[in-house]
Amino acid sequence: MELKVLATRGAVKAALVIGLLGGLLSSVAHAATIDTEARQAILMDADTGTVLFAKNADQHMPTSSMSKVMTMYMVFDRLKNGKLSLEDSLPVSRRAWELGGAKTEGSTMYLPLGANVKVEDLIRGVLVQSGNDATIVLAEGLGGTEEAFCRNMTKRAHDMGMKDSNFTNAAGLPDANHYSTAHDLAILAIHTIHDFPEYYHYFSELEFTYNKIKQGNRNPLLYRNMGVDGLKTGHTEAGGYGLIASAKRGDRRLVLVINGLTSMQSRADEPARILEWGFHEFDDYALFKAGETVDTLPVSLGTADSVPVVIPDALKITLTAEQRRAMKVAVVTQLPLAAPVAKGAAVATLKVTAPDLQTLEIPLRAATDVPRLGLLGRMGAGLHRMIFGS
Repeated sequence: MELKVLATRGAVKAALVIGLLGGLLSSVAHAATIDTEARQAILMDADTGTVLFAKNADQHMPTSSMSKVMTMYMVFDRLKNGKLSLEDSLPVSRRAWELGGAKTEGSTMYLPLGANVKVEDLIRGVLVQSGNDATIVLAEGLGGTEEAFCRNMTKRAHDMGMKDSNFTNAAGLPDANHYSTAHDLAILAIHTIHDFPEYYHYFSELEFTYNKIKQGNRNPLLYRNMGVDGLKTGHTEAGGYGLIASAKRGDRRLVLVINGLTSMQSRADEPARILEWGFHEFDDYALFKAGETVDTLPVSLGTADSVPVVIPDALKITLTAEQRRAMKVAVVTQLPLAAPVAKGAAVATLKVTAPDLQTLEIPLRAATDVPRLGLLGRMGAGLHRMIFGS
């Protein structure tokens, strides 16, 4: 990238302009617009956290079977830390048997009362067949009781930043105190994909047979050739038809949460339309690698005349083509820096701006130590300035 120094003398603020790539991290993009008939929706870039579209995204809503993604997050966590095995078996209690389908009209894996079922079968029963019975068996097996499991589930959700979520049951059965938001469920989906890549494939399996009963995955987008590889549908009378979906194309991954649709057909068509829009209108751009030197800034009265400044973390941004063309990046600081400069000290700020996007500011840190000159050195530097100027 070509950097142009606009101002570098005295205590004047300096700006380095990069006119190539741009965008905003963890921001809301307003430049492109779309609408939906859904009551709640959010579309996010999974890598940058950029919100591409939102409608009532922080509104409390019934989550129906989309809650099961949170249940599975807890299961995958146990598997990953070795406290649970795919080969372990868990018993089907009367409560799980009754609430999971025997005495209700909800989705079921058709588990026999009293059976011992492998954890891997239960996972497929939840994610492919949306079985309420399988979900409750896992909750009871991991938490002792479903109530205790849900307390842990809610706490873990809050720890992940899902501050507007409360889970009173593992399967998403109707309950006024059981709710989440589209935004929270998007956070959950991104965490699930990033934290458990070794288990994510279960979300994309198209069918599963248990007890000689074959059922297909209820996620309609898995059957369309559009890059969707998970996550979960949901439906209740109060919540309407909903879906958490993720699609990957090349290096990009988008996550969509949509709820309050009126039919299964609209649950298939609306998410597909919004995802296509997101891939078409936006793209990801890598601006800096982690630890990359952004610039070298002058230092006054130091053992070195300058110090490289680096960005601690990689910066990838999501934006439209129009925003990319208009983006500006500036390094803002007081120049020259006064020695001593400590390695790792925040000595400048990277400022990213683009139309319709909130300004992004990231601290830049000194890459090396620059000690202050001794007395004789400072006197010599002062004499040099007197004779030759700064």
